[in-house]
Amino acid sequence: MTTAQQNWKKLCKILDEAEAYSRSVGKLNFDLECTAPEEGMEQAGEDMAILGRRIFSLLHSKRYVALLTALKNDGEGLSDRQKRTVVQLYRRYENEKNVSPALAYRFDRATARAYTAWIRAKKASDFSLFSPAFSRVVDLTRQMILLRDKKFPTPYDALLDDYEPGGSIPQLDAFFASLKARILPLIKRIAEEGRPIRTDFLSRPVPIPKQEAFSRCLLDMEGLRRTALVLATTEHPFTDHYGPHDVRVTTHYYENNFVSNIFSTLHEGGHALFMQNEPEEYYADHVADGMTSAMHECVSRFFENIVGRSEAFVHYLYPTFRKLGGKTFSDVSETELYLAVNESTPGLNRCDSDELTYPIHVLIRYELEKAFVNGDLAIGDIPAAWNAKYKEYLGVDVPNDAEGCLQDVHWTGSYGYFPSYALGNAYGAQILRTMEKEFDVFAAVGRGDLKKVGDWLTEKVFSIASLCDPDEWIRKITGEPLNVGYYLDYLETKFKKIYQLP
Repeated sequence: MTTAQQNWKKLCKILDEAEAYSRSVGKLNFDLECTAPEEGMEQAGEDMAILGRRIFSLLHSKRYVALLTALKNDGEGLSDRQKRTVVQLYRRYENEKNVSPALAYRFDRATARAYTAWIRAKKASDFSLFSPAFSRVVDLTRQMILLRDKKFPTPYDALLDDYEPGGSIPQLDAFFASLKARILPLIKRIAEEGRPIRTDFLSRPVPIPKQEAFSRCLLDMEGLRRTALVLATTEHPFTDHYGPHDVRVTTHYYENNFVSNIFSTLHEGGHALFMQNEPEEYYADHVADGMTSAMHECVSRFFENIVGRSEAFVHYLYPTFRKLGGKTFSDVSETELYLAVNESTPGLNRCDSDELTYPIHVLIRYELEKAFVNGDLAIGDIPAAWNAKYKEYLGVDVPNDAEGCLQDVHWTGSYGYFPSYALGNAYGAQILRTMEKEFDVFAAVGRGDLKKVGDWLTEKVFSIASLCDPDEWIRKITGEPLNVGYYLDYLETKFKKIYQLP
């Protein structure tokens, strides 16, 4: 009689091959987004789709399905990690089992073409250049959702459940309603009553080589291993990895906006820290990287904002900041730097937005995604809808498509991810509350000892993320379910103090 462990070993042989192809696709995509010339992007997309077709065939073969089904029905003798792998793989199989190889290939080609179209459209600031490719990806996404056995109230509900199991429109509507109820009034109060903050020096030029050197210092501070790390540039920063020993961080340098790179690097470094510090045995059992998007964004946003924009971290960085700029910043005090990097002013760009207005940028994208995925908003009407929501929520006028609906890369291939950023912020604030019970977090940050923070996250957060769905994960870390109140209290306390509001 075949045992579960024997079936597991047979399954792993298939997974080993599929993951080798998957890593190759990831490296091709990294090349596409970081180094490929414009004329070479089409070929890169074709190569990725061909490899993707091989992955699809491996993970839909009769042998693979038989082994996976057998393990799902009888996992006696498997470890907890192996059982979790089976659960994750079967969830994916259930979503994709009715998708034909031809449809999967068309989707992969469509997303690669959409990325190329987005690059061109953003350069030209013309949404119409992106719209046809965008529409094609949305249409194919809906087709694949309709093929699923498991039915959801709407296509967008299905996508939300993909990114955050248990996620739904009602759940997120309530979550974002809580944010709007307390954040929007505070934004208005700051505009009307807040003290002025000096920011003129933030646009002073800092040479790109100096910014790059500083980025590497930030990644070192976060505790990343340089021998397992690459730092590159791209149009829209991201981080990817191909096992724990090959992590790729990207950023984008602006000579007259040096702080953009600082917080982009801290953010992407947070993702990289997660990737480098999952237990090695998780990779052997094919369970690594099984956490949800919000779990990952929790850590990146934690380092970008809770740590990076704190008084303690600015205090630690201030001497380096002065050295970085030489005479450029000789007239800037430590307090002025702290206030400037935390200035809250409604603006156009999500990635460069302040900590308080950021979730409103995510809210706008959530509302638009919900509408166009479910067919309530035509793709061609997105620019006007985008501009109207920016005016309604943030009071800003959008001057062009590049600074508006073309600023994010996400809609070239995925929908339902954006809420993860806001959920990640909320998880981070709740985790901070728990962390502070065990040691003085900001005393450590003020000494530049981010390793202490990273070690705590490795033990309490990274070690269990791939083994849990979101609710179980946050309960194990903090002892309670997600409580958005911690996040809202954190924002109100911080920004009332910054703007001297009662």
